[in-house]
Amino acid sequence: MFTENLKIQKLKEIAKDLYKTCPAHDFEHIMRVYNLCNHLAENENIDIEVLQAATLLHDIGGIKEMNDSSGKTDHALEGAKIAEPILENLGFSEEKINHIKDCIISHRFKTENRPKTREAEILFDADKLDSLGAIGIARHISWVGRNNANIFKKVDDIQKYADDNLCGKINGRIQDKTKHSPQIEFEIKTKFLKDKLYTEKGREIAKERTEFFKNFLDRLERECNGEFC
Repeated sequence: MFTENLKIQKLKEIAKDLYKTCPAHDFEHIMRVYNLCNHLAENENIDIEVLQAATLLHDIGGIKEMNDSSGKTDHALEGAKIAEPILENLGFSEEKINHIKDCIISHRFKTENRPKTREAEILFDADKLDSLGAIGIARHISWVGRNNANIFKKVDDIQKYADDNLCGKINGRIQDKTKHSPQIEFEIKTKFLKDKLYTEKGREIAKERTEFFKNFLDRLERECNGEFC
């Protein structure tokens, strides 16, 4: 079990006031990822202070991204910028700040910025695990409500959907969120996550959570089709 030093304790208090977005990306999400990071980091040769700090700050650019209707803002890049003065004020060294920023920048799935260190890999894995399983389903539905998207909607041609609504790429950014759904998200992202993780522990957890998620979507589809009337 990892402990928290004074800087991390102070950073956690600061972070509580930084996340005012939807329930899918609030401070509860941060703490779930934080706990997953601590679990995945057991028996790993890493800088736990860097990992914990990066985890607490990894989504702080989210509000700016949500408020940008152009879709050009990357919350990971913005988060790294916002994090720097916070970390400086808490007395983190320049080396650690750069490491933490790298972890934040590379935590996204839909990006070309890949993790360069074990700390970054663990944060990436933990963040993706919170998109799977029962909590993943709850977060998806929360996102649907916030964006007036679809609880149930499937498309026959994923590439055509990508051309129309994802900037032409399967892992592209969603242009019109009202056209999206958990079923489409599963086909373009969720079902692939388990194979993209870096840690063995993460892959094991992801396999079970992905199966749970898929079973829920299958049941939802049958209910939407009137099979349980």
